Amino acid sequence: MAGAETGGIDIQKVSLSRRGRPILHRIDLKIGGRELIGLIGPNGAGKSSLLKLLMKLLTPTDGAILLDGKDLSEWSHRALAQRVAYLPQSPSLDSAFACREVVLMGRYAHLGRFERESSRDYEIAQEAMRRTATSALADRPVTELSGGELQRVLLARTLAQEASTLLLDEPTANLDPQHQLGVIELVASLVEKGISVVMALHDLHLAARYCRRLILLHQGEVIADGAPRAVLTEQNLRRVYGIEAEITIHPTLHYPVVTPLSIAPPGR
Repeated sequence: MAGAETGGIDIQKVSLSRRGRPILHRIDLKIGGRELIGLIGPNGAGKSSLLKLLMKLLTPTDGAILLDGKDLSEWSHRALAQRVAYLPQSPSLDSAFACREVVLMGRYAHLGRFERESSRDYEIAQEAMRRTATSALADRPVTELSGGELQRVLLARTLAQEASTLLLDEPTANLDPQHQLGVIELVASLVEKGISVVMALHDLHLAARYCRRLILLHQGEVIADGAPRAVLTEQNLRRVYGIEAEITIHPTLHYPVVTPLSIAPPGR
């Protein structure tokens, strides 16, 4: 289910304001192929807004976003959906579609206006459900699912889109530890096949363990961008999260482990 490798996404000095309030300020980032990027930062840092900009759900106030060297504004929504798939934060569905139908919606970007799904489209949707451990839910209405079950079904829909870049906003939200690990390890396996993934995460433990690159946002600005050991420092955690923390290295897996100790005194 891997998408073809592409030239990636180039974010050039992008700013965003809404109703006169600044959300993002002069963001400069490049997202290449075969990357698993963790987008971290406290609530209100701008993580979700940045992902929405990359999906054309919001429009930059200033700056430019290029996909494969072409300005994002020049991409049709259908063409963009063939390259980039998006899983929003806390998604909900009000209509009682069967889970199988919802996953199959991920194939719409690959169909003509009046074209019906082929046997291959059904195979792709079925494989996406298998990989997200949702096959047993195929005939159940999505309105009857728990939050975690719905999250996995919508992730299956995202995978069925077969895009070369995935934008995932809190993909492990509402999941128990077993399914959290299952989702993160699935995402990591997709990167090995050439897909790029940018996922917003609150869980610094998962971010540090699985992401080779972390982007730390604070008040709409990039504070740090690099390997987990370079980003998750005591100074950065104090500045961004307002906590005193101890950073240790996991003895066998060798990723930085953050242990919050206390709230940082004001002004530090």
